[in-house]
Amino acid sequence: MDIIELARQIGKEIQQDERYLNLQKAEKTSDADEQLQQLIGEFNLKRMAINNEAQKEDRDEDKLQKFNLELRECYSAIMENPNMIAYQIAKQEMDTLLKRVNAIIMQSAEGEDPETTDYVESCGGDCGSCGGCH
Repeated sequence: MDIIELARQIGKEIQQDERYLNLQKAEKTSDADEQLQQLIGEFNLKRMAINNEAQKEDRDEDKLQKFNLELRECYSAIMENPNMIAYQIAKQEMDTLLKRVNAIIMQSAEGEDPETTDYVESCGGDCGSCGGCH
């Protein structure tokens, strides 16, 4: 089996993984949630209204502040939706799996031992916004 065939096999295994299946289920549930979809639509409209107002030469700063407040409220409502919460958790779990697979492949290509190399979560190094090391 060549490397491309092995990559395709990894793809098949990923699609059978519980994290992938959970993400697919959470995505379908979120897509079917009419209230959530309405909130997302409102969010997008508010974002467009902000962009339109901000591009005007005679923009109304009070109107911009009002739009920004409405946008933040809409975003909060979206992020508090149980289906969005479930989607975010499933997405994070899937992203972590993909980061781990990618790290093993990349580090192996750099000469690391494929049996022991792994993904190590990093803070990114920007201590200015940090709440403290783990």
